[in-house]
Amino acid sequence: MTTRRLRIDHIGLQASLQDFGRFGYLAQGVTRGGPLDESAFLWGNRLLANPPRAAQLEILMGQFRATFLADTAIAVCGAEVSVEVDGRTCPLWQSIAVKAGQQLSIGMASAGLRVYLAIAGGFQATAQLGSVSTVSREHLGGLQQNGESLQAGDEIDFAAAPQATVGRRIGWAYRPQYQQTPTIGLLPGYQYEQFSDSARALLVAHEYQLQQDSNRMGIRLQGPAIAIDQQQHGLLSEGLAIGALQVPPDGQPIVMMHDRQTLGGYPKLGFVNPLDLSLLAQRRPGQTIRFHWQQLSTVTQQVRRFYRFFGITAPY
Repeated sequence: MTTRRLRIDHIGLQASLQDFGRFGYLAQGVTRGGPLDESAFLWGNRLLANPPRAAQLEILMGQFRATFLADTAIAVCGAEVSVEVDGRTCPLWQSIAVKAGQQLSIGMASAGLRVYLAIAGGFQATAQLGSVSTVSREHLGGLQQNGESLQAGDEIDFAAAPQATVGRRIGWAYRPQYQQTPTIGLLPGYQYEQFSDSARALLVAHEYQLQQDSNRMGIRLQGPAIAIDQQQHGLLSEGLAIGALQVPPDGQPIVMMHDRQTLGGYPKLGFVNPLDLSLLAQRRPGQTIRFHWQQLSTVTQQVRRFYRFFGITAPY
């Protein structure tokens, strides 16, 4: 019987196993997890005709090598990296055939932060609460079901998928430009009305810089401090959605991401447009972003159209 596995030979900073995440457990304090760049993730599965939620590897900054122990097909999407199979240069955002014994080499990212390696049929591991997504804070998911990142020497099973169409690619118009400073859409948050007009205007008038302690839980920003009204101190903790823009006492915003805690007590000035979270997830510490306010009706239509295209129910 053929062993359908990928063996990891080298990891630079970090790599983790991620499917689309856990749903239905927020009330029990279990966060969703899943890919921070949902766009790159969903495109990777689409290129291989995988189920849209099929598990992939999320690789931080590239610098990754692995050997295939069976014939299959792959797609590498996300951050700008070099991709080679046995020394042969291969394109990003395209399905590629690989043979047993061949080695995949992914170089250091020149733009963007997170790389997604999709494989025909998806990677396989034991699910916990309906998902294999790795959430280190909760010691949940991953290859060993303990929330740990992948290590060199790990071998990961992948499904015996129908023959994937090789050479499918994404047009340049649909590929994000990670070199550019993105303008991130915002919707009014729970406490929007409690912030002054000047505070709301300040947020969209200046660039904010990503801080070094940003991670899969939250993106911490540095810029002009946003003033908090006295009545906003001592808020009761409430449910915390992905994309919530919290303003702590120091006035420096935090955007909550997929591995966030499920409750939070800081006032929430806004929520990031779900379709712009992917762009935010690809920004590096030290880089900047801008914000702009959007209308709920416009964003709702965009989000529904996007997820409908990929054959998945909108998670927001």
